[in-house]
Amino acid sequence: MFTDRIWQRVEPIWNSYLDHPFVNGLSDGRLEQEKFQYWLKQDYVYLIEYAKLMAIGSAKSRDLETMGMFANLLHGTLFMEMDLHRNFAKQFGISSKELELTEASAINTAYTSYMLNHAQRGGPEHVVACLLACAWSYNYIGKKLAKLPGALTEYNLYHEWIETYSGKEFTALTEDAIKLMNQLTEGKPEAELAELEEIIVKTSYYEYMFWDMCEHLEEWPIQQKQT
Repeated sequence: MFTDRIWQRVEPIWNSYLDHPFVNGLSDGRLEQEKFQYWLKQDYVYLIEYAKLMAIGSAKSRDLETMGMFANLLHGTLFMEMDLHRNFAKQFGISSKELELTEASAINTAYTSYMLNHAQRGGPEHVVACLLACAWSYNYIGKKLAKLPGALTEYNLYHEWIETYSGKEFTALTEDAIKLMNQLTEGKPEAELAELEEIIVKTSYYEYMFWDMCEHLEEWPIQQKQT
């Protein structure tokens, strides 16, 4: 299957996420709350753009089954994953409106622009290639962190984060995305497979950059003063 081939490329990249101080800090609550709140806001506006990928994929689908799978992924993003963000935001006194008004950072903007560009230019298989690394790697991280001592206890402020991304519902969505990727690449020529593979690898690099951005609270390199 195509995703078996992909796994060989992305596994070392995703393992580097586990060593990253931001991700590592989620496992036992050591992550500074300021950094998590930054991730919360940036990832929320990221997910707004990410959800558009599923809508594009549904529109580009060639049959009802594929359309339905994209629609299911869209529903999971809007009403499960983004609910997690909204619930966490309440704990920090952040309103949904404030989340939506967050200005996307430079890396966030580059990442979502990259995905939307390839999704709009290509077919439904390109759309899945664009969204796959995010969903699959978060599920991978969640499952790895869930195995660590104390990660899922109430003493860890971020246990709900780990529970969500390692849980059955998110795992099912991830497996649907993997299944869809394999279905849409069946019988494709090598040139097209190589192109899709590079999209998944590049988005995996962007995922690392996103974690690093949150660790260092990065915005745009030059901040304009508000008049």
